[in-house]
Amino acid sequence: MPDRRRVLFVTDLAYQAQGRRYCDEDIFLTSRLRDDFDIALCHPLDAAALMDAFDVVVVRNSGPVLHYQKEYDAFRAQAIAGGARVYNPLSGRGDMAGKRYLLDLTAARYPVIPTVDRPEDLHLLPEVGQYAVKPKAGADSIGLAFVPREQLGGLAYGDILVQPRIDFRYEVSFYYVDDAFQYALYAPDPERRWVLEPYEPTDADLAFARRFIEWNTLDHGIQRVDACRTREGELLLVELEDLNPYLSLGSVSDQARDSFVASMTESLHRFLDAQPRS
Repeated sequence: MPDRRRVLFVTDLAYQAQGRRYCDEDIFLTSRLRDDFDIALCHPLDAAALMDAFDVVVVRNSGPVLHYQKEYDAFRAQAIAGGARVYNPLSGRGDMAGKRYLLDLTAARYPVIPTVDRPEDLHLLPEVGQYAVKPKAGADSIGLAFVPREQLGGLAYGDILVQPRIDFRYEVSFYYVDDAFQYALYAPDPERRWVLEPYEPTDADLAFARRFIEWNTLDHGIQRVDACRTREGELLLVELEDLNPYLSLGSVSDQARDSFVASMTESLHRFLDAQPRS
C-alpha cells in the first residue's frame, strides 16, 4: 500500500461568521478527505510552525487574514522560501493578493462593479445615490461604509476602494475546483446574503464566471466567483475569492456535496503529483 499523503488542514473552528458556521463545513470536509489522506487540523496561527511535517498545507476556513496579517505574511514568506506546497497555491490574483484586482479588472473593462481608488478617478463612476467605500484589505464586509457622492471628496484615499452602490436583484456565487464548475448558489433576498438556494446557471452565466477563473490562472485550488444580477439583468463581479472561500456545502444537495468532495480529492492528488517534494 503506497504511503498516504499528510495534509495540514488550516481552519479556525471557533471563528464566528454572520449567518455561517465555518466549523461545520470543515469538520465535514476533513471527515471525507480522511478516506484518501492523513489529516491534522490546525489554527492558522500554528500553520507556520507545523507545515514542514506535512506534504501539503490546505488553507480552508481560516477567517479574514486582516485579523492576523503579520503572522499570515510570515507564513507566506516561509512557505515560499521553503518550497512548501500550499493549496490554494499562493499565486492567486484575486482576494489572496488584496482587492487591487478590482481596479485592474475595471481598467480592462471586465464585467465588474466599477472600482476606483483615487479622487481624480471618481468621474469614472456612474451617478448613483450612494457609494460603497471599503478597505483594500477588507473581508467579510469589515470596514464597509456607504456614503453619498458629496462626501467622496473628503475621504482618506490610499487604502480604500470606492464603488457605486448597485441596486441588484440578487447575488449569485459560482464554485470551482481547479477550472471545473461544481455548483452555483444564490441569495434571492438581497437583505439576507447567506440564506442561499441552489441556482441553475445558464450558459451565459457560466461563460461570465469562467472569464474570471481563466483570468486568475490558478492551475489548482478552490475558487468562488461572487456576482450580482442588476435590475437590467447584467451580471457584475463582486469578488473573486481564491484564498479561503466559504463553500456553503450545507446549502447544496447530497449529490453535489459528494461530487465536490470527489473533485477536491482528485485535485489534491493532481496538485501533489505535479509538485514533487524537493
